[in-house]
Amino acid sequence: MFAGYNFENTEPGDENWAEMGYKNGVPMGADMKVNTEEKPVQLMIYALKGSNSGNLDRVQVVKGWVDADGNSKTKIYNAVLSGDRKIDSSGKIPAVGNTVNIPEASYTNTIGSAELKTVWTDPDFDASQPAYYYLRVLEIPTPRWSTYDAKALGIEPPKDFLATIQERAWSSPIWYSPK
Repeated sequence: MFAGYNFENTEPGDENWAEMGYKNGVPMGADMKVNTEEKPVQLMIYALKGSNSGNLDRVQVVKGWVDADGNSKTKIYNAVLSGDRKIDSSGKIPAVGNTVNIPEASYTNTIGSAELKTVWTDPDFDASQPAYYYLRVLEIPTPRWSTYDAKALGIEPPKDFLATIQERAWSSPIWYSPK
C-alpha cells in the first residue's frame, strides 16, 4: 500500500507501480507529506493471496480519526472486491460465497481472486482532520482449525462456534496530518 494525493494513471501491479508509489506517495508505516493542495488522500492497494491460502474476498480500508469533541472514530470502507460483486449505495456487498465441505474439512479456490488491486480515494476526506489509514484483507471462507481436527478425529465439528472462518491480514498504517 502506498498513500499519496495523485497517482495519475498508475495501477497497482503495473510494471512501475512501486516506483510511482514512492515517487508520488509514501509506503505503509510512514507519515504522509504535507497536502499543500488539499487533494483527497489516495491509497494504491495491491494484495496477493498466500501460496497455501484461500483466495481473496476483499480489501477494506480502515480509517481512524479523532472528532472535534475528542472522540475516537473509525470507518471501514470496502475498497476492492473479488468477482463481479458491486458495492451498493449503503456500502454493503454481497457475500463472496462458500466452497467449504465441512465433513471433508476442505474447500476449493473457485471463488475469490488470487490478487486484488485498486487506487482508492477517501470519499470523506477532510484536509483539516488528522487521520490514519490501514488495510484489512479478507480471504474466502475456509475450514476453521476445529473442523480440520474433527475430520482427523472422525467426529462432528463443535456446535458452539462456526465450522468456517475468513482469515484476515492487516497492513501497517499510514498517517495523514494537515500540517
